[in-house]
Amino acid sequence: MTTACLFTISAPSGAGKTSLVKALLERRGASVAVSVSHSTRPIRPGEVDGVAYHFVSLAEFEQMVADDEFLENARVFDNCYGTARSSVESLLTSGKHVILEIDWQGARQVKEKLPDTMGIFILPPSREQLEQRLRTRGTDDETVIARRMRDADREMSHFHDAEYLVINDNFEQALFDLEAIIHSQGLTRERQAAKNQPLIASIRAENE
Repeated sequence: MTTACLFTISAPSGAGKTSLVKALLERRGASVAVSVSHSTRPIRPGEVDGVAYHFVSLAEFEQMVADDEFLENARVFDNCYGTARSSVESLLTSGKHVILEIDWQGARQVKEKLPDTMGIFILPPSREQLEQRLRTRGTDDETVIARRMRDADREMSHFHDAEYLVINDNFEQALFDLEAIIHSQGLTRERQAAKNQPLIASIRAENE
């Protein structure tokens, strides 16, 4: 068993998922990594291929789907996104916990292929607060906000699919909760035994 764990983190737009994951990486970057997804959407100014996404053509993406190279994939707003199994396995083998920022559908796909995956769902303190956060961004018009709220209602209805639930009311508390979840998975009996094999072997030897 690998000493690292795979986590999916899902949340409606505006719940603070990206900010929490960014803060988590700043604190625990030596032991936690975010897997970079593949995408067919056009690269934006300032983005770097392999950092924001692995940018590929639709034909390349479809071939990867045909070759069963993705743990999960989906079409979102006319673009395709997917998480390559090889990228995740490479990070896990290196000993780092891996985070996938994906929606509930993607999280469900990953769980089906890798049952040991731990799901984390982030909720806002209220639906009203979520809408206020979307408006505060100042980047979307009313049509987009209405669509995001409809999508959020659908996304939030699947929070029960996850093993852990974090309420992002107070950012620091939510970050503490997220860190605690990540840290606790490294302390399971199976992972501690795998990480400390010499110690476990010596204890067993002394008791035989």
